[in-house]
Amino acid sequence: MHTQPQITPDALRQSAARTFDIEIQALQALRGRLDGRFEQAVRLILDCPGRVVVTGIGKSGHVARKIAATLASTGTPAFFMHAAEAIHGDLGMLTGQDILLAISYSGSAQELITIISVAKRMGTRIIAMTGHDDSELARSADLTLDAAVDHEACPLNLAPTASTTAALVLGDAIAVACLEARGFNRDDFARSHPGGALGRRLLTSVADVMRSGAALPRVAPDTLIPDALTEMSSKGMGMTIVLDQDRPVGIFTDGDLRRMIAQHGDIRALPVSAGMTHHPRTIAAKAPAIEAATIMDAHKLNQMLVLDADGLLLGALHMHDLLAAKVI
Repeated sequence: MHTQPQITPDALRQSAARTFDIEIQALQALRGRLDGRFEQAVRLILDCPGRVVVTGIGKSGHVARKIAATLASTGTPAFFMHAAEAIHGDLGMLTGQDILLAISYSGSAQELITIISVAKRMGTRIIAMTGHDDSELARSADLTLDAAVDHEACPLNLAPTASTTAALVLGDAIAVACLEARGFNRDDFARSHPGGALGRRLLTSVADVMRSGAALPRVAPDTLIPDALTEMSSKGMGMTIVLDQDRPVGIFTDGDLRRMIAQHGDIRALPVSAGMTHHPRTIAAKAPAIEAATIMDAHKLNQMLVLDADGLLLGALHMHDLLAAKVI
């Protein structure tokens, strides 16, 4: 019966450190070898009238799937085609208008060689990503990207580790370069990520979350403190908006109330204007809600007013509203 060796915590940490070091060195070497072929690959993809079809098998297939997903989510139409499935019918996904990005570290995966022979007859442009420039895959491609590493992080130099990291980062570099060249922005990113927490953060606007109309606490500057407190309590925002002829001139918050009591003691006969916060921070209704959350967090605010282009009141935000909408 095989006995598992006892490994100390220090030995485990040293193993992790070696893996990090080997893979970091592989990426640094890869960066140092960047040349005109990378630019050519990016330009081929930018000029492609079809889609980028990323293919691979084994560990390279897993990397190819991730690269395809990153390209597609950052403005480059792309999808993953499993090499084994491709030679049994899925090759019908590929057209002569597409670019085939074939990933194989050895450059000798027979499934990819078969796919490439068919793709060449269709007129599909082929970019190979491999660790062997002299491989059959490299020789068959229109353009080859060098993803070679000196050594795998695996102590046996067998399990794909540093090589898959290198291929993954090279794919990310292509996606980001294409993103920047296309001028892909936050709005574009939001359109391709409508679901989940990321979609909510990017797509939710201030107008979607703000309170408006009768839900807003409002008083005039000469309103006495007791009446202002009644308005604050009825609307549950921890503040009231102070309006002069329908134009906001300040807000009166729980914090303002505490400061007035500390300064004046009995404040029942004082108007709300005597203790309000002048020139409160405001935001536009069309701004992303996450922008409002960032501002409120940076300035330790619980409330923010929403104004139109003429400075008139449209609504107000409370930090609880942003939490309830799962923006933060």
